[in-house]
Amino acid sequence: MNLDRQTPMFLPCDLREWLPGDHLVHFILDAVEQIPTGHLRVNHRGTGSEQYPPTMMLALLIYCYATGRFGSRTIEAATYSDVAVRYLCANHHPDHDSICTFRRVNQAAFEAAFVTVLQLAHQLRLTRVGSVSVDGTKIQANASKHAAVSYQRAGELITRFQLEVQELITRAETADGKEANEPLDIPAELARREKRIESLKHARQIIEAQAREMAAAKRPEHEAKVTARQALRDAGKRPRGPEPKAPSEVPEPKTQYNFTDPESRIMKAGNGKHFEQAYNAQAAVDEAMLIVGQRVSVAPNDKQELAATVAAISPVVIAEVKTVLADSGFYSEAMVQAVEQKRDGISRGLTVYAAVDKQTHHKRVADLLPQPEPPPLPENASAKEKMAHRMKTQAGKTLYKLRKQTVEPVFGIIKEVLGFRRFLLRGREKVSLEWLLVCVSYNFKRLFTLKNLAATG
Repeated sequence: MNLDRQTPMFLPCDLREWLPGDHLVHFILDAVEQIPTGHLRVNHRGTGSEQYPPTMMLALLIYCYATGRFGSRTIEAATYSDVAVRYLCANHHPDHDSICTFRRVNQAAFEAAFVTVLQLAHQLRLTRVGSVSVDGTKIQANASKHAAVSYQRAGELITRFQLEVQELITRAETADGKEANEPLDIPAELARREKRIESLKHARQIIEAQAREMAAAKRPEHEAKVTARQALRDAGKRPRGPEPKAPSEVPEPKTQYNFTDPESRIMKAGNGKHFEQAYNAQAAVDEAMLIVGQRVSVAPNDKQELAATVAAISPVVIAEVKTVLADSGFYSEAMVQAVEQKRDGISRGLTVYAAVDKQTHHKRVADLLPQPEPPPLPENASAKEKMAHRMKTQAGKTLYKLRKQTVEPVFGIIKEVLGFRRFLLRGREKVSLEWLLVCVSYNFKRLFTLKNLAATG
């Protein structure tokens, strides 16, 4: 075969002919048309610049995020180079500043899009929300962990800089007394150290406030443990294990504060193999691998996150949820009670299946064989023992398998296929908006896949 690149090659003059009828961009445009537009905001720049239709901007962000393009400059470039994006924008080219501003001020639009895609899935009968799996994944913050300081180190640096301030004042007084030339710019050096001292003091105050908040959050669980142990004593029984320690309001010496993004935290990542400056992105996923609830936490682990993540499940599907599946990192007696308890005198009908110990992915031959139902528990069994017993039942084993088949692949797709591993924005509020947009875009792409599978199957 001879390749002739010299002969003119003609392309269809109509962009619509470049895209097949079942392309993702058509699905997104049709779906976005169903989103209420009353709360969409345009960019009021006051410069006479062109104002782009908000539905177009919303579809542009969703499509680009669903195809792994997150930066506003990258999205702007795609309006020139990508046929689907060019078609979506009808040959308009929003600049990166307009794209970034629209993303920042239209959280309500993204929330409406999140609801709309779940409503579409429900209408198409593609949701399966009897069981919902919750999990969290660490996503890097737009900040370096080297821009952080620990509570203890901040105290040491304050002392050091205060001594240097005294040294500089002494040098200045000595130079004035001797009327000698001072080689240092003492006012500038003093100002630099005093500014640093103030920032370090502020960092310690923030860490102290966070420690008080964490202690307050843990107090109900501690009180529940103390009450349970006292109930055993009143019944003439001896509680097992050590006495629970009251949560301390004193910060740990290694607690970190980041100067670039103060709301981010240093967290264990990569199965605990390394540390990252990150946020804890949470998701609740149904059996069809659609994200039905999402939020962002600053907690370095998931121990106190179960109730809040379940509460984030969309009202569109929450009535159909019967069981909540979680790994051992989420297990907490207080959190399980918070999810399963009655609200306003009405049972929520939710049952939690949470591993109480780390699960290994390797299965022994004996584990693959049918297992008998576990024997009944004694009356004085602890909440943890009751949960372990629940997980050993046939129903518990069957349900827990769903967690590994749903929420873990979703995070894998977001990180590996879409390539979203780092937030572009800073601060928990803006990061939460960005995670919402990621989840919306993932859901559109997932629903598009489910719809095609249903049509061909």
